[in-house]
Amino acid sequence: MFAIIAAICFGLALLLDLLGEGVEPLFTVGTLTLLGFLFVALHLAGFAAAVRGRNWRRR
Repeated sequence: MFAIIAAICFGLALLLDLLGEGVEPLFTVGTLTLLGFLFVALHLAGFAAAVRGRNWRRR
């Protein structure tokens, strides 16, 4: 789920960069890119599986 959200954020950042437009007060290309990196990190850390399964083990 987080990987899909990250892909959407990266796609929006790419479109805003290619079009040269943006919603400056809310989101810039850099903000969307960092948001995408956050969701990729959460996905790779296995956080989405912990939310869905509710049986996340501590290490």
